[in-house]
Amino acid sequence: MNYLIKSLKILFYFIIILTIAVFILFFHRDISLDELKLKYANIESSFISVKNIDIHYRDEGNQTDSIPIILIHGTGASLHTFDDWTNKLKSSKRVIRFDLPAYGLTGPFVDRDYSILNYTSFLKEFLETLDIKQCIIAGNSLGGEIAWNFALEKPDIVKKLILINSGGFPSSSKSVPIAFRLAQTPVINKVVRFITPFFVVRSSVENVFFDKSKVTDSLVERYFDLCLREGNRQAFIDRLGIGKRNNYINISNIKQPTLILWGADDLLIPVENAYKFQNSLPNNKLVILENSGHVPMEENPFESIKHVIEFLNTP
Repeated sequence: MNYLIKSLKILFYFIIILTIAVFILFFHRDISLDELKLKYANIESSFISVKNIDIHYRDEGNQTDSIPIILIHGTGASLHTFDDWTNKLKSSKRVIRFDLPAYGLTGPFVDRDYSILNYTSFLKEFLETLDIKQCIIAGNSLGGEIAWNFALEKPDIVKKLILINSGGFPSSSKSVPIAFRLAQTPVINKVVRFITPFFVVRSSVENVFFDKSKVTDSLVERYFDLCLREGNRQAFIDRLGIGKRNNYINISNIKQPTLILWGADDLLIPVENAYKFQNSLPNNKLVILENSGHVPMEENPFESIKHVIEFLNTP
C-alpha cells in the first residue's frame, strides 16, 4: 500500500511538473489588434462596422465594375489566402475580400453565434453597408458553405457562384488538422485558448496542402499570429463546436452558373464531395485540380485562377 501511495505521489508531481513545463514552453498571450495591424493591414485595408464589430476588408481593382467578385476564406484563414488571386483579378474586376468574424483582424462575433445562418446574415449586412446590389461570390471551405447558403437565400444578389473545396455536404475526412481536433476535444479545448504551440499551427497548415514544401515559414507565421488576435482562439473553438444544418437538401434550388473548383488531394473535404455538388447543382462546371489540397487558391494560385477567369468571362 505504501508503495502504491508513493507511486501515485510521484505520478502526481510528474504531472504537475509536466503541466508547468508545457505552460512555460507553449503559452502565448493574445496579440492586440493594433500590433497585428502594423504587420497584416496595408494601404488597401479598411474597417467597417457590421453587427457591432469592425470588419477588416479590402476593396481593390476596377471600381467601375458593377458586379464585383466577393472572396470568402475558410476556417482559420484570412483574406490573405486570396492575395495571388486578387493581384490577377483586380486589373479588370472589382475585388472585395474580408476577414470573416472569428478570424484574421476582424475578431469574434459579439454574440458568439458562428452558425451558417448568422454568417449569411452577416454577409447580407456587409454587402448592404458597401451598397453592393449584385455580385459574384467565391468561397473556400467554410466560405464556400456561406456562399452557397447566401445564394439560396438571396438569389437576386448572386449572379455567379464559385465553390472552392466547399463545405456543406456530409463528408468523411481522410485527415483532420490537429488544431481542429484539439479545439473539438472537451477539456483540452479549454487549454487551447492559452497554449498554442507553433508546431501545431505548422502541422495544421501542412495538413491542408498537398505539397508540404509550399508551406513556408512566413505563411505559417501569418496563420499563427492571426490566430493569436484577441478573442480568435475562443472563437475558433466556438465555431468548431457548432452543429451542422442540413440545408444541402435545398441546394438544387441554386440556378446561378456555378464553378466547382476542387483540389484532388484534399484530405479534409475529399474530392468525392465535389461530385456531390456536381450532381446537385443544375448549372455547374466542375474542375478538379491535380496536386492540390484543400486551399488551391493559396497552394496553386496561378493554375486555379485560370479556370476562374475563364468562368468569369463565360456569358
